Amino acid sequence: MSVDHIRYDLLAQEALRSVVRRVLLDVAKTGLPGEHHFYISFDTRAPGVRLSQRMLEKYPEEMTIVLQHQFWDLIVTDTTFEVGLSFGGIPERLLVPFSALKGFFDPSVKFGLQFELAANESEEEETEDSPFEAPRSANAPAPLKPARGAASEPALASAASNPASSDQDAPERPASGAQVVQLDVFRNKK
Repeated sequence: MSVDHIRYDLLAQEALRSVVRRVLLDVAKTGLPGEHHFYISFDTRAPGVRLSQRMLEKYPEEMTIVLQHQFWDLIVTDTTFEVGLSFGGIPERLLVPFSALKGFFDPSVKFGLQFELAANESEEEETEDSPFEAPRSANAPAPLKPARGAASEPALASAASNPASSDQDAPERPASGAQVVQLDVFRNKK
């Protein structure tokens, strides 16, 4: 099998992140339409993520925020979004690069996206001679679910893996029935 020098997998991830960027741009300009609201999961260790020390200690690896009723000053740039949220009654300001996103889910329309984070250089060197394999193909993480009731409280995304499904060509479906788009669905199977 030939090596993908174009890196379609990375281009597709970038395109899907631009969907989230566009949605957040619209929300920053006009507010949330209808019943739309978002669960956004991101890697708190990713370069460029800015959290208070208190939040970083509470969520050292991954965090899910909810943009619904209680958020303010949403600012969206080409590479990041910044938003004000309240955590336990304490206002916080978060800066999240789109490259740090792990998941985006709008439960009002059962739409979700799941992202692979860029592997570090040593991992890329190990797999450079082999075709790209999505690291979470059959064992994708469980769908994002809020762990707290308040709309703007963070929730840790489930770290547990789903058992391998018998139909690996079918996209993952969170418990809510939403379809999560995964790139390995489009990859040629042997």
